[in-house]
Amino acid sequence: MIAYQAIIDELYSKINQEENLGQVAQYIPELARIDPNYFGVYFSAVEGESYGIGDWQRNFSIQSISKVLTLSIAYRLLGDTIWKRVGVEPSGSAFNSLIQLETDKGIPRNPMINGGAMVICDMLLRELKNPMEEILQFIRKMTLNNQIDYSDAVFQSEKLVGYRNIALCNFIKSYGNIENSPEEVLDFYFKMCSIEMNCQELTQVFSYLVNSNVTNAAGEQILSLSQAKRVNAIMQTCGFYDESGEFSFKVGLPGKSGVGGGIIAVHPNKYSIAVWSPKLNAKGNSYRGMKFLEQFTTKTELSIF
Repeated sequence: MIAYQAIIDELYSKINQEENLGQVAQYIPELARIDPNYFGVYFSAVEGESYGIGDWQRNFSIQSISKVLTLSIAYRLLGDTIWKRVGVEPSGSAFNSLIQLETDKGIPRNPMINGGAMVICDMLLRELKNPMEEILQFIRKMTLNNQIDYSDAVFQSEKLVGYRNIALCNFIKSYGNIENSPEEVLDFYFKMCSIEMNCQELTQVFSYLVNSNVTNAAGEQILSLSQAKRVNAIMQTCGFYDESGEFSFKVGLPGKSGVGGGIIAVHPNKYSIAVWSPKLNAKGNSYRGMKFLEQFTTKTELSIF
């Protein structure tokens, strides 16, 4: 029997006392204002054990973690046809790189980079009557919390300075891989990034990737076993931008990060764990979050490998 709570307590205390390197996301004004010393962890096991420590109840902007949710909904609705417009290969480049898009003629390398997520958003705009509301309802059903919402302040902040994302979306449009207007796609994309949750709620939402038999409050299965396996595989290889190989090497779990400082990681059939600490390393991933998860899987001797 693994003493998860004791391990989490020990690692949290140790890392909390060490130097907190990196810096908060400076290029999004609303994120730049956040207290860099927040640090929360929440663990939820399939067998029922759960535990939180630190700032796990405080809401934060999930940012690119939302890309897994939009991908999952598009995959459920459209099946394997989505892979005609977005790839499944690691990018090896920054999450907002334009270079590969030109090489690949407007087909983003994977759905976890910004361009790939925009193509997924474009698909959902075609498939859903009210995509922004329906994504929110999906999350609320998984967490049983109707208070989860978008942050208008974060949305407006990202929209104000989203020059690179505007360029990405228009560039993909020039290749015909965006069907809706770039303005509509970008608004949807920025809204997704502005969703606010806490660490516990993240572990609840991602339970369908821990156990594919998990259903929402309405009894709906989210993904098939095969689909859940493939989404986990994409998180494993692409969930941390050009640090994905490093995360796989050191942590050994499927996961996804966001520039709000959050990281969600899952061990299929065993647990989900969320860590939040706003200071980011040079690759845009939470400095403390990466450190905590590496030490957590080392200490528990439990990863997918």
